[in-house]
Amino acid sequence: MKLKELLYGIKYNTQSDISDTVVKNICYDSRKADENSLFVALRGATVDGHLFVTSAYERGCRCFLLERECELPEDVTAIYTDNSRFALGVISRTFFGHPERELTLVGITGTKGKTTTALMLCSIFSEAGIKCGYIGSNGVEYLGHRAETGNTTPESYELAYYFRQMVDAGVTHVVLEVSSQALFNYRVEGLTFDSCAFTNLSRDHISPKEHPTFEHYRDSKRRLFRDFSTRFISYSADDENAEYMIEGCGALCRGFGITSETDVIGENIKIYSDSGRLGVSFTVSDGGKKYDIMLRTPGEFSVYNALCAATVADWYGIAHEVIAKGLESCSPKGRFEVVETSLSNVVFIVDYAHNETSLRHALTVIRKYSPHRLICVFGSVGERTEERRKELAQVSGELADLSVITSDNPGYESPDGIIEEIAGYLPDGAPHVCITHREDAVRYAVENAEDGDMILFAGKGHETYQLIGREKRPFSERELIIRFSEERVRHAFLSTSEKYSV
Repeated sequence: MKLKELLYGIKYNTQSDISDTVVKNICYDSRKADENSLFVALRGATVDGHLFVTSAYERGCRCFLLERECELPEDVTAIYTDNSRFALGVISRTFFGHPERELTLVGITGTKGKTTTALMLCSIFSEAGIKCGYIGSNGVEYLGHRAETGNTTPESYELAYYFRQMVDAGVTHVVLEVSSQALFNYRVEGLTFDSCAFTNLSRDHISPKEHPTFEHYRDSKRRLFRDFSTRFISYSADDENAEYMIEGCGALCRGFGITSETDVIGENIKIYSDSGRLGVSFTVSDGGKKYDIMLRTPGEFSVYNALCAATVADWYGIAHEVIAKGLESCSPKGRFEVVETSLSNVVFIVDYAHNETSLRHALTVIRKYSPHRLICVFGSVGERTEERRKELAQVSGELADLSVITSDNPGYESPDGIIEEIAGYLPDGAPHVCITHREDAVRYAVENAEDGDMILFAGKGHETYQLIGREKRPFSERELIIRFSEERVRHAFLSTSEKYSV
């Protein structure tokens, strides 16, 4: 594509003649640059892309979109703009032929519940025969295709790329988790969301590398309901921030809740257990009509997520019986996921809970099932979430019978240092063990489980890696639980066989 055509829609200046310049690739990672690339220098929380223009040049790149002057050879085409993140979104959508215009976009934001709600809604859409795609913390999924993503909401270039793939595959609707960072960093700028949903809001992601204050975090999320031309909004009427979030939005709004008098209400909530699978049932009251729901994930949060998904589905005229079927068949990976193993008398649960609110909810729900012991295996992400560690320790120490403190994604921070800090915040006398390597911690929990125990592995959830330094090392908690369970059963069988052998 001609560079001049690609730049249409952004403000820029250049001293170069770009009339005949052709671009065949857009990148913001210098390692992916080549002689056909336009390298876009992005300013990040910890890294400035302008520091890597020389690296991109050495790989053959001669075309750069920048926010400031950089030392570059004379054979370079340099274009300058005020906001390269905004520009990346514009040129990416142009590069891929504006696939977003052929899609009905549904955006979901909130502190907790985005992933589960989005996957529930996708399940409902699929049950209704709607060809749906999903982009969020669990990756990218559409019509049998799957890809991993680095962020809850990918950069604007990746969004445009996946939108194009989805359109070409026949997708008509996309459910997109929209994070506060995505809104703050212009990843979704320029998109039009047909409908949006607000799950809840609590203090999170507040640090020098994320949001400086709660108000900044809150107002970043609020933009989804004000600045993206949405027609329909679904919101949690029970959340104290709901009125502020939707005030002045100009869209049609419907609330959902459990305690509030609102449009869609969850009633008669009951937990259940079926062959080791934990869940919750409830009745939806919607405009005088009632229908029953059974979910494969337990707890009040699951009810809120389902109500949110159902309320969004209502905007698209989906019948209540279809909504119920879609919700019943949904089992989000890594979201209160019960892992089936050969140890039939122990329940293993994998969940993404990684802050005070989500961990407290998960442990409180498990406690309602009256386990013999409730064991919590957890750690904390390195480098940016130090304030969480005290909260996680206090919650696990209060609600679990045993805390197994281990690594999460330590990054460049010392795993032992993180573990020691968490342990120091435990209530006095709280039973705990500290195990540096998470694989060893999983093995310890499985090998020491007693009949009737329920073990929560918190923090990793759907992730299939551990971040050590900047290296993503393969790590599947689910697979380890299954493998160590099989080893324990096999060892027990062999020991019994030897005992009774002649």
